[in-house]
Amino acid sequence: MQNTDLLLVNPNNRSQTYSGPGYFLPAIEPPLWTGLIAGFMRAKGFSVKIIDAEAENLNPDVTAEKIAEFNPLLVGISLIGANPSASSTPKMTAASKVLNNLKNKTPGIKTFFYGIHPSALPERTLKEEPLDFICRGECFYTVFELLTILKSHKKTADYKIKGLCYKNNGNVIVNGWGKLVDNLDLLPFAAWDLLPMNKYRAHNWHCFGNIDRRKPYAAIYTSLGCPFDCTYCNIHALYNGKPGIRFRSPDKVAEEISLLVENYRIRNIKIIDEIFTLREAYVAELCDLIVKRRYDLNMWAYARIDTVNEKMLKKMKRAGINWLCYGIESFDRKVRDNVGKGSFEESAVRKVVEMTRSAGINIIGNFMFGLPEDSLETMQETLRMAKELDLEYVNFYVTMAYPGSQLYEAALKKGSRLPEKWCGYSQLSKETFPLATNYLSGTDILRFRDKAFKEYYANARYLKIIKEKFGSDTVKHINKMLKRGIPRKLF
Repeated sequence: MQNTDLLLVNPNNRSQTYSGPGYFLPAIEPPLWTGLIAGFMRAKGFSVKIIDAEAENLNPDVTAEKIAEFNPLLVGISLIGANPSASSTPKMTAASKVLNNLKNKTPGIKTFFYGIHPSALPERTLKEEPLDFICRGECFYTVFELLTILKSHKKTADYKIKGLCYKNNGNVIVNGWGKLVDNLDLLPFAAWDLLPMNKYRAHNWHCFGNIDRRKPYAAIYTSLGCPFDCTYCNIHALYNGKPGIRFRSPDKVAEEISLLVENYRIRNIKIIDEIFTLREAYVAELCDLIVKRRYDLNMWAYARIDTVNEKMLKKMKRAGINWLCYGIESFDRKVRDNVGKGSFEESAVRKVVEMTRSAGINIIGNFMFGLPEDSLETMQETLRMAKELDLEYVNFYVTMAYPGSQLYEAALKKGSRLPEKWCGYSQLSKETFPLATNYLSGTDILRFRDKAFKEYYANARYLKIIKEKFGSDTVKHINKMLKRGIPRKLF
């Protein structure tokens, strides 16, 4: 007898994503997409459960045992995280282990993958994994129609459902893309009550000055999609393969924030949108609603150099947005133009950094080493400028040709060497294998990245600024972070 209609699983890939000591650094983020699908299906009348194996730190074998205990009609395994563009493909190793363990224990349970990686590579994924289905793209309606058929016990080998991919007599059937949700306010809130809310914690930098207050933590969205088309990003594989964006109403977002604060004592919040600052009027209305509630929030969001102004920044600060993440990527205009990343000049970066800091908002800068036109000189210039800006925190990424991105398709056509294993797409693992540029090898780029990380955070001027702003405990935390070494196979 079926105990659960739908069981959604967030697999645990901590050991693959973070090599070496120091798992105290990254966030443990709630699987928002999993919570959204659970909330949607529950509202449709199905019984739903969630296993967040990452938050619970469960290995694949234990995860499979727990799945079997629920005896679900259908199991969905997530391949998307709270950093959608970079957290899908690296999870394939963990998802595959859970799937294979489950099929060995209870081969009769129907399974599907969802997220960016299987949406980008449905045929390959179905051929390589003992999988029943892939629900491609946003997949709310796809999962609903599939579960409706399975629950009716209707026998069929031909599922005519948009967005559903499966095998029929050895052939892979790909039914295009699923239907997008036109009105996001019709989506129920994420099923927060099905998640282990006491397990989640914010990023270390998010709580500089209060480094021991990283819990509790949550992530919300105000929009889905992205109107831009950067060649290195694969986010569009969640949204039918093309740019576009839809917004929730500010009232709905504010209502969900109230639920998180009042029911789960949440203070630390990530706004998960690809870009939060696209519409000034929207940001202003939402911030006003939050200010009226007088919550003591510590939030952060993604922004672009060309989408903020002084008035908007001040309003965000009043609402509790204490950090903004700018995707600067490179300080070389030619390097950025080659991947479709903005037309802003260096002077615009300096101006926005100054405006943001004047508003009282801290800055985390995202930079990429190894974009196709990067050379040792352009990467060195990016590092020099990042240090000169005195940003409160930086992420130094190596460029990956993630499946679903234009860069991936270009790499295949060019015959570029890609990671042999999916875990090679992780940024901070032993297996990390960056894409070579037109001038540098992947090994050169990774070595530069790791050296740049230490050089930035060990900088005496940077540590002095951090001590003055956040206190000596935060400096101690950074020094502890610097002691963490990452073993790299490429070295």
